[in-house]
Amino acid sequence: MRNKILKPEPHEYYENEQGYRVFKENYHLRRGYCCKSGCKHCPYGYDKKTDGFKK
Repeated sequence: MRNKILKPEPHEYYENEQGYRVFKENYHLRRGYCCKSGCKHCPYGYDKKTDGFKK
């Protein structure tokens, strides 16, 4: 279900010092795909520096 708007539950993110939402692993898994944005808690192993997935 790509591009489906998925409302995050309060336990699926936190706000960092700058006020940005940082999504946790369970949100990414529930969304079901990697967005290739280099998310801090990416469960898919995407590496933005190499534009690839870690094995």
